[in-house]
Amino acid sequence: MSDINTALINGTAIAETIRGEIKTEVDALREKTGKVPGLGVVLVGERPDSAVYVRMKHKACSEAGIHTSDRKLPADATEEDVLAVVKELNEDPAINGILVQLPMPDHINEERVLSAVGVDKDVDGFHPVNIGRICMKGRKANFEPCTPKGCIELLVRSGITIEGKRAVVLGRSNIVGIPVANMLIHRNATVTVVHSRTQDIPSVVREADIVIAAIGQPLFVKREWLKPGVVIIDVGINSIEDASRKSGKRLVGDVDTEGAQGVASHITPVPGGVGPMTIAMLLSNTLAGFKASIGV
Repeated sequence: MSDINTALINGTAIAETIRGEIKTEVDALREKTGKVPGLGVVLVGERPDSAVYVRMKHKACSEAGIHTSDRKLPADATEEDVLAVVKELNEDPAINGILVQLPMPDHINEERVLSAVGVDKDVDGFHPVNIGRICMKGRKANFEPCTPKGCIELLVRSGITIEGKRAVVLGRSNIVGIPVANMLIHRNATVTVVHSRTQDIPSVVREADIVIAAIGQPLFVKREWLKPGVVIIDVGINSIEDASRKSGKRLVGDVDTEGAQGVASHITPVPGGVGPMTIAMLLSNTLAGFKASIGV
């Protein structure tokens, strides 16, 4: 089991390539139409982590030539205030995608707000109609959720065959697990979803040709659970104590990456794997919304 040369799937490099491709296409469309894609960002409150995520998204949009428009509301804004802003962005022809930064304050019903985003501007891919289309055979969503889409893109761009393979998805969240499982089914994989009530998880994981781990448990998947040659996409990002680091902590995924060496054929690192792809897919979805709006 130690003869396999495990390749790292470099999400940072793949995301950079995708962002470059998007910029090239945005530049060409601006030259042709005089217009650029627009992303509306709704931020409620002043959570420092949300502010950081929004700045990262702004920077990525700017580098790709995508216009951004902020709608910042105070933490005590009412749900109706937020819905009014979403309605305004839905009706703005210069906005092709709407991003509602989560989480929002507890008094706001996130499901109601996300459902108010127009299906044709739902670049996060969380609208019930888009999720419903992902779950139905023969239907195509306007947008696929960014992190699951990034997982699939990592597989495709790494030359990994999905069709006919056995895939195990660890986690059944609405953000990653459920959509990525259905996206794999659309690509003709045979998919099993593992969750907190699954019996004998190691034996289920051991059958997988492809593992997508999104369970939020540090180093949960062990070496002995893995089938030789398995491909691992590790969505997890967890902080654990590490006395050897200056900060006293380090980031790890849901998979024991060191243990997987020599068993897995490919694995994403943490950090530097799935994370950079999420923003790249947000840009991709925003560009797709723009192209749909101008009939390209």
